[in-house]
Amino acid sequence: METQTLERAYDAFLATAERVVAERDVSRPGDDGGWSAEQVLAHVALVDAATLEAAARIAAGGRAVYDNRVSLDASTIGATIAAAGGAAGLIERIRSQGAALGLLVGSVLSDPELARKVPALLVSGDDVVLDATLTLEEIVGGLAADHLPRHGEQLEAAGA
Repeated sequence: METQTLERAYDAFLATAERVVAERDVSRPGDDGGWSAEQVLAHVALVDAATLEAAARIAAGGRAVYDNRVSLDASTIGATIAAAGGAAGLIERIRSQGAALGLLVGSVLSDPELARKVPALLVSGDDVVLDATLTLEEIVGGLAADHLPRHGEQLEAAGA
């Protein structure tokens, strides 16, 4: 799988994250009552981990399932912030997970593995955004094309 788009999406997201962390109180919720920048970072780290889990299961010959609901859970988000030691640790976690994901999909997994069908459930707030079967390549492509850019914009607005 071509990984330049994924790498560019991570680079842009991480540049935004580093700037926001340097300029703002990252624990302050957004003016719209939404997540703080720190919570956005934890959510992204959790989605990255779920994506890595799906890729690793396929690499191990197993069945993958992709479900983002745990990445929306307030207690899981809080525990992830604490485990990473705050925003700086979350940024490094996201950087490392992005590099690992790029390596897995770019160098380790074969085209047939990337084409494996994965049952996917994507939720945003209380809304089911997607309940379908996707290939692993489509899941990773969605991170680069939608998830990372959208949450980069959310970081810009959080605590501004």
